[in-house]
Amino acid sequence: MTSMPAPYDSADPLPSCRIAQAPAVPTAVVRQEGFAMYDMPSLMDGTFSHLPQALAEAGIAPIGPAFSLHHRAPVDTADLEVGFPVDSPPSAPITLPSGFVVEASELPAGRVAMTSHIGGYGGLGEAWGRFTRSVGDRGEQMVHPFWELYVTAPTPDTDPATLRTDLVSLLEPRG
Repeated sequence: MTSMPAPYDSADPLPSCRIAQAPAVPTAVVRQEGFAMYDMPSLMDGTFSHLPQALAEAGIAPIGPAFSLHHRAPVDTADLEVGFPVDSPPSAPITLPSGFVVEASELPAGRVAMTSHIGGYGGLGEAWGRFTRSVGDRGEQMVHPFWELYVTAPTPDTDPATLRTDLVSLLEPRG
């Protein structure tokens, strides 16, 4: 199995903001526009509970953790993609048992800022706030999209305090 390229390949959490150059990474995603934030659990469960099997049946292998990529800041609704980075993108749409449709996309190439959040998903809002301040303190400007890599897969037995989520944002180009 191949793995995520640098800078996404850190086995250890990133305790502070890191700036890096990231390559484009092919993905298999469910794309939604104007998706209601209150219904996010149905999107995540309806995608992540079926997508690994559907990819395997298509001969596609995930190369990294599940993620969500946001094309704008979510308020009541979100424009986002949820899925997995893959060794090759799907050549045709795949319909999941949940009714969601999987298509090819990619994590974008460019300069990125990254950090890790350790803890439950309820703390992600505060983690993004700290991360945003840290990026600004470095004289950088975040641009869309931004994404979360769910490095620790949640299970019924997982202690939420041990979950690792990597936060990533594209940065305004320099030069």
